[in-house]
Amino acid sequence: MLRHILSCLYYSMECHKIKVLLHLIDYFVNTFRNMADEMNGVEASGKQFSRTVPRLNQRILSSMSRRSVAAHPWHDLEIGPDAPKVVNCVVEIPKGSKVKYELDKKTGLIKVDRILYSSVVYPHNYGFIPRTLCEDNDPMDVLVLMQEPVIPGCFLRARAIGLMPMIDQGEKDDKIIAVCADDPEVMHYTDINQLPPHRLTEIRRFFEDYKKNENKEVAVNEFLPAETAHQAIQYSMDLYAEYVLHTLRR
Repeated sequence: MLRHILSCLYYSMECHKIKVLLHLIDYFVNTFRNMADEMNGVEASGKQFSRTVPRLNQRILSSMSRRSVAAHPWHDLEIGPDAPKVVNCVVEIPKGSKVKYELDKKTGLIKVDRILYSSVVYPHNYGFIPRTLCEDNDPMDVLVLMQEPVIPGCFLRARAIGLMPMIDQGEKDDKIIAVCADDPEVMHYTDINQLPPHRLTEIRRFFEDYKKNENKEVAVNEFLPAETAHQAIQYSMDLYAEYVLHTLRR
């Protein structure tokens, strides 16, 4: 019965995913059939049957029956009820890393893009805001100030306190500057002007220098206040919503 239902769904989902799922179902069906045959044989001989179905198999089958496609951090994670002031952020690159991780938009996984060519590391956790869209067809970038680095792929709540206008090889590539909303050391900041001047210099210098050895030109303009950051996030939220509606109409 389960195989018949999945076969009916074959043409409504991505073919390769269904094929893998059908192979898994065949495997488990054969496994349980063999176990049933063993049980019948033992019961027929008058002995007590005590073998149980492994819990791992039950968990796998339960997971497959609930959802056949993995969650995508850009599209499935909500931006949060307090947006655009406080938003969920997905971290791609941890603080102190020289590895340039980034979201693979097709799979939703975090991939290694490259190792930075310059002798610099990311000064703070860096990632994106889900369910936003910018002119470069990527989600809104965000730099999150907090005490500790976090693992790539996790998400956290962040308070937007400013905007760093940036031009990367002639294209607009602005960054939201935020603080972790659940870090007691920085959660009280509400505007970028409250940060120590050296912190802003550090952030600016990183983005000005980190692509120099790749012969790529980056220009960083003056930091803008929290209100501008909120407007930029709201605009990217609206742009994302328009994109979704346009996609549904096609």
